[in-house]
Amino acid sequence: MSEIAVLGAGAWGTALAIQAARAGNNVVLWARAGADAIAASRESPRLPGHRLPDAIHVTGDRSLLSGIVIAAVPAQSLRAALAGLARAEVLVVCAKGIEAGTLRLPLEIAAEVHPGAVTAVLTGPNFAHEIAAGKPAASVIAGVDETMRETVARSLATASFRLYGSDDPIGAQLGGAAKNVIAIAAGAVTGAGLGENARAALITRGLAELSRLTVALGGRAETAMGLSGLGDLLLTCTGPASRNFSLGLALGQGETLAAILAARHAVTEGVATAPALLARAQNAGVSIEMPICEAVAALLEGRTTLREAIGALLARPRRDE
Repeated sequence: MSEIAVLGAGAWGTALAIQAARAGNNVVLWARAGADAIAASRESPRLPGHRLPDAIHVTGDRSLLSGIVIAAVPAQSLRAALAGLARAEVLVVCAKGIEAGTLRLPLEIAAEVHPGAVTAVLTGPNFAHEIAAGKPAASVIAGVDETMRETVARSLATASFRLYGSDDPIGAQLGGAAKNVIAIAAGAVTGAGLGENARAALITRGLAELSRLTVALGGRAETAMGLSGLGDLLLTCTGPASRNFSLGLALGQGETLAAILAARHAVTEGVATAPALLARAQNAGVSIEMPICEAVAALLEGRTTLREAIGALLARPRRDE
């Protein structure tokens, strides 16, 4: 049995708290707001229908977080959330994105806020409601410290939740960031009625972009083919529960970005990550072709229309795959 602390009571944080309790741990779940109400109802409003086990203690006091701390907050909120922790010796980050402005990956943010902490990223093709329900799933713990990876895997894994280790945290983090951007494109293609052939082609070429970017930034190409890359990409580009896919779907059906975001409570990570991902690639000093990610960033920023973006992608010169 381990002491597991989950920072963030959104859908994913709540699901991970439930999974940690299912694995036999004592769990503290920190909620930014409404901790007393969640504790009383034994249910998070962000993940309705899933009762919190008795082993989960809900709190609004970050000083109670110790042991293995799992940060389940969006990438753009990660720095502030981690800054509120008095200590974080073992830190597992779940954010999938790149911080706007600094262009930092999640583990780079963690290293700046808590230097000396042993860190890893938890990522993969997982929808929160399925994890909470105990449906079969697999994920990746990526970090440079093998002992820490094994400790976290043993603490969270059950028969229905398989955890694989990886010593390529850069590749794992880039997969989580890029798949959100590509999923917006996949949703837009679907919303515009371009068909399943077009979506399959886009996902495949999006994977090629992710692989090129991973290698350019110091990761391994094979990581892009694993759970944190291809696996997460497939889920996010095809699953109707994907916030990024559904945003792209609405864009493809003619809705405006402002209207879509105004109607949402949960964060759609790909919106902030798209321009940050491109900027990070440009700062690598390597020429990287990322036409899909570039098209998504231009569409979100209002520099192109969906019709123009699709036309530009289809008009690209032919070449060998």
